Amino acid sequence: MERRDFIGLSVAGVGASLLSSKLVAAETGQQSMAGGVYYTKENPGRWSKKIAGHLPNIEIQRNGGKITVQVVTAHGMDSYKHYIVKHVLLDQDYNYLDEKMFDPMKDEAPISSFELKNYKGTVYALSMCNKHDVWMNEAKI
Repeated sequence: MERRDFIGLSVAGVGASLLSSKLVAAETGQQSMAGGVYYTKENPGRWSKKIAGHLPNIEIQRNGGKITVQVVTAHGMDSYKHYIVKHVLLDQDYNYLDEKMFDPMKDEAPISSFELKNYKGTVYALSMCNKHDVWMNEAKI
């Protein structure tokens, strides 16, 4: 095989693999947030037995014009061995709204509250475990 043919086939192969991965993601309904590197209740991946302790629960509280989003992950804080690192709150377009970092030596439980003003739509909460990756859940406001 000539060098020119080899280079051409290599470029074509890379292009085909990129296109096929996009098609597979589209067919499975995955969202394209940060390369799809998060787990959900519906798609727990390799952590199917870890949903209960890692999926963030979202509660919406309204008090007049003030909206409080409380995120709770039912996960222990075992010093630096196994703990929730942080919660991140994103808007409906996956734009960053706020975050809360946890200190497993001080925080007894991974609970965070975020205040939003004049927001309507979906919010996404990410819960990041130091051993079991990033988990996402959503709620409508």
